[in-house]
Amino acid sequence: MTEHRVSYTLDSTLETVDSAEQTASRIAAEAGFDDDEVMRIAMAVREAAVNAVLHGNAYDPGKKVKLDIERTNYDLVITICDQGKGLDLNKIPDPLAPENLLKTSGRGIFLIRSFMDEVHIRPSHTGTEIKLVKHVHGTAAGGKEASQ
Repeated sequence: MTEHRVSYTLDSTLETVDSAEQTASRIAAEAGFDDDEVMRIAMAVREAAVNAVLHGNAYDPGKKVKLDIERTNYDLVITICDQGKGLDLNKIPDPLAPENLLKTSGRGIFLIRSFMDEVHIRPSHTGTEIKLVKHVHGTAAGGKEASQ
């Protein structure tokens, strides 16, 4: 696999969330991840993009979401940045706590962390940046790099 990087600037709409998910899915498949891993990567990107649009930018049409996807020989790295007021990770409720089990929201970051190998969330100079990393493991039949 050769190194490759693409960047997109997305509007703060749910339609662009679909676009981010589809792009991540396509690039993950091209990188040689199997169907299950492609689905996990796409879902993690979807959750992160929804958080950026909904919680970060609050659907503000004047704010954008930046999506960067980079493939290397070792990793697929997806970075999503919003232009919101920031995120305090200490204030995110535990979705596994008994009082939160029946809530219909609040599981996005939990899912992202379970689907990806590494997740880094940090404030940026313009909002919040989340970096999702999926490691490439081994070589599949046909010589394609793949996740196991």
